[in-house]
Amino acid sequence: MVDVSVGGAASLGHGRPGQGSGSGNNGKKMSKKSRPRRGKRGKRRRNKKNNRNNKSPPPYLPPEAEEGNIEYKLKLVNPTQYRFEHLATQLKWRLQEGRGEAVYQIGVEDNGLLVGLTEADMKASLKTLKRMAEKVGADITLLREREVDFDSERNTRKIAEVLVRKVPDDQQFLDLRVAVLGNVDSGKSTLLGVLTQGELDNGRGRARLNLFRHLHEIQTGRTSSISFEILGFNSKGEVVNYSESRTAEEICESSSKMITFIDLAGHHKYLKTTIFGLTSYCPDFAVLVVSANIGIAGTTREHLGLAMALKVPIFIVVSKVDLCSRGTVERTVRQLERVLKQPGCNKVPMVVSNPDDAVTAAQQFTQSACITPIFTLSSVSGESLDLLKVFLNILPPLSNSKEQEELMQQLTEFQVDEIYSVPDVGTVVGGTLYRCENLSTLEGLLHFLSVLVFGGVCREGERLVVGPTDEGRFLRLRVGSIQRNRSACRVLRAGQAATLALGNFDRSLLRKGMVMVSPKMNPTICCQFEAAIVLLFHAKTFRRGSQVTVHVGNVRQTATVECLREKDELRTGERAVVCFRFIKHPEYLRLGAKLLFREGVTKGIGHVTRLLPPSQNQDQNQKHDQNLQEH
Repeated sequence: MVDVSVGGAASLGHGRPGQGSGSGNNGKKMSKKSRPRRGKRGKRRRNKKNNRNNKSPPPYLPPEAEEGNIEYKLKLVNPTQYRFEHLATQLKWRLQEGRGEAVYQIGVEDNGLLVGLTEADMKASLKTLKRMAEKVGADITLLREREVDFDSERNTRKIAEVLVRKVPDDQQFLDLRVAVLGNVDSGKSTLLGVLTQGELDNGRGRARLNLFRHLHEIQTGRTSSISFEILGFNSKGEVVNYSESRTAEEICESSSKMITFIDLAGHHKYLKTTIFGLTSYCPDFAVLVVSANIGIAGTTREHLGLAMALKVPIFIVVSKVDLCSRGTVERTVRQLERVLKQPGCNKVPMVVSNPDDAVTAAQQFTQSACITPIFTLSSVSGESLDLLKVFLNILPPLSNSKEQEELMQQLTEFQVDEIYSVPDVGTVVGGTLYRCENLSTLEGLLHFLSVLVFGGVCREGERLVVGPTDEGRFLRLRVGSIQRNRSACRVLRAGQAATLALGNFDRSLLRKGMVMVSPKMNPTICCQFEAAIVLLFHAKTFRRGSQVTVHVGNVRQTATVECLREKDELRTGERAVVCFRFIKHPEYLRLGAKLLFREGVTKGIGHVTRLLPPSQNQDQNQKHDQNLQEH
């Protein structure tokens, strides 16, 4: 949704200075400067009065797109049966494009002109839209109404924005993953506890207790591991959480849309865990939580930079507004706005202060990469918490149905992120079904031309291979059962996270960073690979022999720099093609995969450009040794 703009502007006229009421010579002494000034002011006043009498062109929206989930309708008043069937089919198409969600703009022509409807026509149109939704098994929610014009009898004319949401079939609800970032003690876990449990915090961290996984987290109040929490919305846009549902399975059954929050650590010593959560779980969006009374501190800038480097759309929540004055909150917001507008970020901050702002922010957020919504709220008083819920309810998916269908045609590829042993079930692995498209240049990565997407389908009983092992082999296995958000699921589709039961498969043969793929893929592994990188920061110089921790998807391993193409060393801000070698065991990588490496204060990003199979790795090592002996 774009901001409504007026299609024309008033002209001030082109008269010569001095032709106003005070320009004549009536014998009184007047300064030469005052005469043209008063004349201009008089002409401006007359022009403004005339402009109020003249009707300006009406506001408009962008023309309706044939694809996508947004539909414009001037009015839907008493359609014939044939017309109604056509409208229902059209609604079904829009729902399919939006993966179960569609937005109808009532009172708008196809070219985007905001005509508006009278109150009677609007009621009749909404009634028809409700009948259409019922026919295709969906519900409607009125997001907002706006006055746009007056007719000849001075009656108000309005346009309405309506959300239509369908309950997906076969348990395939719309699922969006949101990574939660922010400095330690900024209120991340408390915010998630309030959203998912449905109860406000008591000011001493009661809401976050159910999110912690370890005793030391409860004792210190600080997250050190990755945890997942879910928030659902039903077809009417109502919140579904643990306040009314006892189990996650009940939430999944009652929800048409699911928000899966990935709670990440804020302390700097757990930075590698935070990076793993961002690279491995591939979130659709990220939320940066900033404490209103502290502002930008600690790892806040680093987390913001990580999200931007990985091209994850990010919005900001300023928490703990109940602890400080309004002036302090405004100062923190201004501080964030300055950081977002800096070169390198180039974001457009959008402070959300009412429900209308929340609707606009949700729609512009996915349409423009530069929009960054900012919410100011409290988990104790509940101030502005509803605005965040409105935003999450309307937030559309990044991919449409056509892209999703294309990805589902790819061969199965499931990354192993977590490994468990469950009594009476056996070995269980957790991860995401995915596929990564190729990237041709580093500029593509840095200018939003590269996209990490997902693909494939995994079914119960499917036979896959998992690896690579330390020896570089892939082992055969069979998928027993599948669960999404602790609820049974028979089919796992592109981009969905789930846990797979592997029965009696030996857990000791598995590790994080492995992949489960279709045997038809003939997967290849590598010990060495080349990547086009940008060195974001290094205290001295980056050269051959340097060791860094490399993050590529769910792969996290120390690697040694074997060589720099056409350069001897790198300094901060410089680019090069670098050859890395894993020091422990081979890994399964994909051409074009996003890469992030770090070691202490050293940081860099890039993408994989070439994979060297083990045989070529040995040949290259021999060549390097020969070159060293010659020198």
